[in-house]
Amino acid sequence: MRRVEVCSYKDQWVVEFNEEAEKLECIFGSELIAIYHIGSTSVPGLVAKPVIDMMPVVKDISEVDQYNEAMQEIGYVAKGENGLSGRRYFQKGGDNRSHHVHMYQQGSDEIIRHIAFRDYVREHPDEAKEYGKLKERLAEQFPYDMESYLDGKDLFVKNLEQKALEWYDRQL
Repeated sequence: MRRVEVCSYKDQWVVEFNEEAEKLECIFGSELIAIYHIGSTSVPGLVAKPVIDMMPVVKDISEVDQYNEAMQEIGYVAKGENGLSGRRYFQKGGDNRSHHVHMYQQGSDEIIRHIAFRDYVREHPDEAKEYGKLKERLAEQFPYDMESYLDGKDLFVKNLEQKALEWYDRQL
């Protein structure tokens, strides 16, 4: 059973992201356009589950499945779309996950959603702090119930996401 763990921000997460990004660049080569560090581990000072969320952007999402074996060789399990149309999702680390890879094709609205959220939380420390407190409270309340932990964050995250998208649009 997976424990819901949140911990203080670690500078090491940036290093871990960069190391894994190099591996993905070797696998996907010219299919890859960019790789972004997303999620809470990409926000300095924010508490997070110690899992590095990565978002590679590719030219053609339909080409990604041919790399599943190469991803498996470096420890990933391919999960296909895993509930989100247009995404390819990979997990590394089993019950002790270390990385999640969320792949999208260039032009996907999901790319902007993730980047806007990350950048907004980075630029709004009071909201990041409130989000962090919520995550700590939920992890304490639901230590072995990931679904309840995620459900408990859902409304807060959706509201924050909306603010982030509006803020991001004004930045352009």
